[in-house]
Amino acid sequence: MKKQFAIIGLGRFGGSVTKELVEQGADVLAIDSDRTKADEFRDIATQVVIANATDEQVLRELDIPLYEHVVVAIGNDIEASILATLLLSEMGVKHICVKAETDHHEKVLKKIGAHRVLHPEREMGARLAHHLLSANIVDYIELSSQDTIIEAVATPSLIGQTIQDLNIRALYGCTIIAIRRQGRLMAAPQANEVIQAEDVLVLLGPKKAIYAFEKDFIAN
Repeated sequence: MKKQFAIIGLGRFGGSVTKELVEQGADVLAIDSDRTKADEFRDIATQVVIANATDEQVLRELDIPLYEHVVVAIGNDIEASILATLLLSEMGVKHICVKAETDHHEKVLKKIGAHRVLHPEREMGARLAHHLLSANIVDYIELSSQDTIIEAVATPSLIGQTIQDLNIRALYGCTIIAIRRQGRLMAAPQANEVIQAEDVLVLLGPKKAIYAFEKDFIAN
């Protein structure tokens, strides 16, 4: 059975999420109060509805409580974003992901039931900065205001060493949680695993720890 998602708000962020989910084979209900935006997704989303997502009756008529994942991607209207999130929370939606405009907005969203809060522009800015600082950074993902995951190509200073030799957890406070090697993902690699040329290391840790590791081993 296909996973079902509802996306509220079809701006740049919401539209991008909708397209990616559809490409991955998911069923997507796309909602926006703007007819022009909604019409752009008629041939993309599984179902497109022009509606006010701050109206509880509308959400119930669309069977929103039956959707396991709902993304609130409303643009600059913070009030509408908060109200929609509150309604979803009261309806018992299992996973509510919301785009936040500010830190204060994020705090309110978390208090009223958002399970995950995103700052797309901030995260994209951080990701771009890491790519600009080092071509060896494949990906950068902010999990929270404290924790980060990076994917980085193994540099000459890492190749040939075991995870135990590097002692990254003790020295930096971050952890190699996986290695991508020749298209295969090695989750939770053993301490005696030798890092090879073209390996992509997946590291998890606090931002400061990740930055320190990048500076010593990854940066160009």
